[in-house]
Amino acid sequence: MAYVIGDGCVNCAACESACPAGAISEKEDVRVIDVNACLDCGACAGECPSGIISPG
Repeated sequence: MAYVIGDGCVNCAACESACPAGAISEKEDVRVIDVNACLDCGACAGECPSGIISPG
């Protein structure tokens, strides 16, 4: 199951640079995860300073 970014994204891009699959991009001033590209590795969650990324 892909990871999801919850409410409260501060658009810092830490998760995007941590994603080995390139599944994270910016959309409307927040980051979003492409569920079809997500490897479910959790690398993004470990880098999120807001702690709002979790398994979907």
